[in-house]
Amino acid sequence: MNVSRLEVLTQRTALWSIDTYQKHISPKKGFACPHRLLYGGQSCSNYAKELLLHQDLSNAIGLTKKRFHDCTKASQKLDKSEISGGCIIIPCCFPL
Repeated sequence: MNVSRLEVLTQRTALWSIDTYQKHISPKKGFACPHRLLYGGQSCSNYAKELLLHQDLSNAIGLTKKRFHDCTKASQKLDKSEISGGCIIIPCCFPL
């Protein structure tokens, strides 16, 4: 498989951005990933990171967009239930 330099640069930049978000922003934002709260497993940022490490860029982007959409739905579902345990429910991404 021939991967372009632009794709490699884009992937590395995305991974660096996720790492920066996880280390400096996420711990201070005051809320958790609704998808992880509702279904367990990985947060959206960890999910996206795994995809970037193990999928080609195009697939990783497509699956991450779907996950963000699912996270928004999880947020809405949690907002209408008692499952949240008092947490502030905000999607970890903007609606796409």
